[in-house]
Amino acid sequence: MTRTGGQVLVDQLVLHGADLAFGVPGESYLAVLDALHDAPLRLVVTRHESGAANMAEAYGKLTGRPGVCMVTRGPGATNASNGVHTAMQDSTPLLLLVGQIARETVGREAFQELDYRAVFGSMAKWVTQIDRAERVPELIARAFAVATSGRPGPVVVALPEDMLSSEVDVPDAPPHRPLAGPAPAEGDLARLAGLLAQARAPLAIVGEGGWTAQTGADMAAFAEAQAVPVAASFRCQDYVDNASPAYAGHAGLGMDPALAKRIREADVLLAIGGRLGEIPTAGYTLVRPGAPTQRLVHVHPDPDEIGAVYPTELGIAAGLEAFAAAARALAPSGAEARAGLLAAAHGEYERNLAQTRELPGPLQMSAVMATLRDRLPDEAILTNGAGNFSVWAHRYYEFHRFPTQLGPRSGSMGYGVPAAVGAKAVHPDRPVVCLAGDGDFLMTGQELATAVQEELAIVVLVVNNAMYGTIRMHQERHYPGRVVGTDLRNPDFVAYARAFGAHGALVERSEDFPAALDEALGCGRPALIELRVDPQAITPRQTLDEIRSAAS
Repeated sequence: MTRTGGQVLVDQLVLHGADLAFGVPGESYLAVLDALHDAPLRLVVTRHESGAANMAEAYGKLTGRPGVCMVTRGPGATNASNGVHTAMQDSTPLLLLVGQIARETVGREAFQELDYRAVFGSMAKWVTQIDRAERVPELIARAFAVATSGRPGPVVVALPEDMLSSEVDVPDAPPHRPLAGPAPAEGDLARLAGLLAQARAPLAIVGEGGWTAQTGADMAAFAEAQAVPVAASFRCQDYVDNASPAYAGHAGLGMDPALAKRIREADVLLAIGGRLGEIPTAGYTLVRPGAPTQRLVHVHPDPDEIGAVYPTELGIAAGLEAFAAAARALAPSGAEARAGLLAAAHGEYERNLAQTRELPGPLQMSAVMATLRDRLPDEAILTNGAGNFSVWAHRYYEFHRFPTQLGPRSGSMGYGVPAAVGAKAVHPDRPVVCLAGDGDFLMTGQELATAVQEELAIVVLVVNNAMYGTIRMHQERHYPGRVVGTDLRNPDFVAYARAFGAHGALVERSEDFPAALDEALGCGRPALIELRVDPQAITPRQTLDEIRSAAS
């Protein structure tokens, strides 16, 4: 059967299980758009390519399958690059399809020409260009395999426009079936049991890509049986039910000092799936590269990650689901010598959750988060971008199901709104709430138009303190009183939301938030609530004046 290259491409996407794609249309891939006209593949058209890429990244986090993003050449691709970077740092499967200039014009600096292997080479698992339409099935199958194998991540595929419009008679590739990760070796499990038998203060840290709900359930059961507290790495708080007696808290920004102490003083530290990066190690101070004081057990599906930063006592290259199932089946090793350890660690987490401080202003973010804990069901999805506002979500919200948290471990501002749109497209029947800062929100706030057009009833909470709060905090710590570039003159966010056709409301007092949230959740359309907070309320523990005074 003769098909255009664009039709072959769309057929492969459908064959490999893609049901959603996100993108901004461009003339460089018109043949793909034409093929989508009759395909069972929904295209969510966004208002900016960064929004499309982050929606696709959120899709990958929620489903474990590659999120598909379609953009045009040149600026379309570079606009999407922050989503690719997030997918790489967050270990998320993603497929970025980039329309490319015609093959005969390559090397002339043609209109919007870029060498995508050079542009994306340092931020993607694999970058390729398909120059012959008959190779589309082969290379798209490989793209799906690479994006989901080992440590998941992004793949970028450039598609010359004349290749997409050419006609070819080529069979489809077999449907992609993700390979199960390898099971841990019997000897490795025996060595793990031996280390646990000797441990008096062990700790597990879970995180990053390749996780499933079953992995989380098995890890919680393993931790409870072995009396090993388990902490969540940065923005991986939904990996283990926070109500588990073994849950010890969030190893992220604004970490509870008690948890930091447990990481530093652990005699056996289990890194399950994560890489123990800069944030969960507090700038590589809690676990030191080259000479960790802990006996380190590192479990990761990609053997290249084991030993890449830290020497390990025991490295286990295994699929996370397979490892968790095997670990759950281990007989308890030394658990009786650790009596009381779980209760102490989980008690510290509960104390940190309950402990609040009255900060300046009539709207308290701790009260907002308490309302979200009370009002939202376990299946609700909470998204956020980057900024100090997110610390309240990480400290005062509880997660009980996987996957329900979407936050950029890359630290990319503007992630929360498109992630919420993508999440609602995947799970239209589940509540989706985005927590955004004022500066953070306006980086991708135009995607409210996408939510309205696609009838995706997300709720966006905009924390408005009229500043880039994180940078202002750092300014006051390092250069007290010398404020440059962090003040913001914001629009009327309620009017902004209503202009798109969304519901809008302003909340200035804690006691008014519950009713506003109920109205937003029940209005049946996208909604925005502006939360006007005092600029002094910069962190849950300190005000701006206190930070400045301590630095002076």
